[in-house]
Amino acid sequence: MLERTTEAIAGLEAIADDPQGYAQRWKDEHDRKVIGSFPMNFPAELVHAAGMLPVVVQESREAITEGRNLMFEFYCGYTRSLADQAAKGQLDVFDGFLFVDHCIQLLGAADGVRSRLDGRPMLYAQLVPSMDEPWTGEQVREQVGDMREQLEAIAGRPIADDDLAASIALFNRNRALLREIHALRRGGRAPLTASQMQALVKSSMVMDKARHTEVLEAIRDDLVDAAGAAPERIRVHLSGHFCQAPQPALLDAIEECGAVVVDDDLYHGFRYISTDVAAEGDPFAALAAWYQDRNVTVPCPTRVQRDVDWDDYLVDALAASGAEAVIVLMAKFCEPHMLYYPELRKALDARAVPHLLVETEHEGLPLEAFRTRVETLLERVRRDRDLVPAGAPA
Repeated sequence: MLERTTEAIAGLEAIADDPQGYAQRWKDEHDRKVIGSFPMNFPAELVHAAGMLPVVVQESREAITEGRNLMFEFYCGYTRSLADQAAKGQLDVFDGFLFVDHCIQLLGAADGVRSRLDGRPMLYAQLVPSMDEPWTGEQVREQVGDMREQLEAIAGRPIADDDLAASIALFNRNRALLREIHALRRGGRAPLTASQMQALVKSSMVMDKARHTEVLEAIRDDLVDAAGAAPERIRVHLSGHFCQAPQPALLDAIEECGAVVVDDDLYHGFRYISTDVAAEGDPFAALAAWYQDRNVTVPCPTRVQRDVDWDDYLVDALAASGAEAVIVLMAKFCEPHMLYYPELRKALDARAVPHLLVETEHEGLPLEAFRTRVETLLERVRRDRDLVPAGAPA
């Protein structure tokens, strides 16, 4: 990889690893507010159009200590980490919090954060989870209007249509660049590791969008110029992890075992960048439509839609990318994923797709045991390759 691109990605990795530090530097430089949002469907363009910095609050890699008394031990690592960060004062940089996706654990985390950050706005706007009811579209538009009013109150200024349209255009450009890089990697033409690709997406959740877009444009140009054939490895699709980013050590271990991650439906991956907001017409109505469109692009088990299923999407994605195996990364105690996984497994088993379920924890996994499981999966793929008669389609 080109030296300039390597340095740029290293800079993005540092920001992704210290989002609050970046937010504090941005706040000091611009003297404007920073708003934290929780995964997965919050339209951050609204915050940007109000002149504030939107940041998706990330799971910390620190051990959970001071916040342990705020959350049950059987809550997921992301929510326990949120409470711990609040207890340690690490969320003080945020001037308010907003979220539109409520599992019972995230509601508990919000209460934990609020108990330690009295006076900070904690804005709830539960977006409709039933996607194809006759009243869904209108209700989502009303909720976007409510979010607009709440953010205007925090910002102390109105959100103009022109400002929101400009923010939508900028965010669309950023997503498009990330999709271009993702496509280069899927095609084996960009020598990015899975953890580097994750850093590109994760940093976009944190950084000033204009600056992040400038960095992406330079990276994209370098990768296009240097594009070449990828080494022969087993092509793998990563699936799952809705709220927190998989630990880079896990992603590195997968590829060190001889695989290459060519596609994913992770939140800190293609799920986040999959769908643009319509650039024409009423920008507030476009944000409401975006919420519904993205569930068609990459279906979510937290949403219900009669003619859209995550398992169908996954099977189609495997065909598009040529992935030979699936590694499902399931955050421990993530109820939506736990409940939906049997459907994924049935779909993969019906097509004889080798797959591996890995339950991840905030506290980490024994890497050698994880490597052994991944190596076993890859060996199965190699064995299946050998069983295909010469001249037959693989």
